[in-house]
Amino acid sequence: MNKIWGWMLIVGIGAGLATGKSADISAALIESSKNGVNYAIGMAGVVAMWSGMMRLAEAEGLLDMLTQKMQGVIHFLFPYIPEGHPSKKYIALNFAANIMGLGWAATPAGLSAMKELENLEEERRRSNHPFAVRAGMASREMCTFLVINVSSLQLIPMTVIAYRSQFGASQPTAIVVPAIIATAASTAAGILFVKVMGRRA
Repeated sequence: MNKIWGWMLIVGIGAGLATGKSADISAALIESSKNGVNYAIGMAGVVAMWSGMMRLAEAEGLLDMLTQKMQGVIHFLFPYIPEGHPSKKYIALNFAANIMGLGWAATPAGLSAMKELENLEEERRRSNHPFAVRAGMASREMCTFLVINVSSLQLIPMTVIAYRSQFGASQPTAIVVPAIIATAASTAAGILFVKVMGRRA
C-alpha cells in the first residue's frame, strides 16, 4: 500500500508540474498536510475514548454478555476458535460497533481481536496443531475477520451521517437505506468468499 500511495503521489505531482500548476500543488500539499494533522489528532482522541470504554465494558462483564448474544454468528464464522477464547469478546464488540456505523469505535476492538488471534496461532504452532500456519502468515481466522470487518454490515452509518451533517448535506440520513443495501451485499459476498476458500484450504 505504501508503494501504491507513493507512486500515486509522485505521478500526481509530476502531472501537475508538467501542466504548469505548481502553485496549486503547493497549496494542496499545505492544505492536505494541515487536514491530515487535524484528522490524526481527532482520531487519536476518539480511539483513546473508545479504548477506555472497551476496557470498562470488559471489567463490568458487558463484553461477556455481548459475546453470548452473538455466539451463534461468531461460531458460524469462526468454527475453529476454542470456546471461551478472549478473541471472541473483541470480535463481538468489533462487529457490534461496525453494525452501528461507529468505525472508530470498532478500531480498538479490531486491533485487540487480531492480537488475540495471533496469540491463538502461536499456541497452535507450539502444539503442532493441524490448522497452524507458518510464522508470519495470517491464519484462517485472521483472514475471515479481516474480510468481514472490511465488508462491514452497517444498519446505522453514524460516522457517514456525522460527516454529511458537518459538510452541510440537506438530508444527512438519506444515506441509511443505500448503506444497508450496499453493506449487506458486501458482507454476504465476504461470508460466501471465506466459506468457499475455507473449504479449499
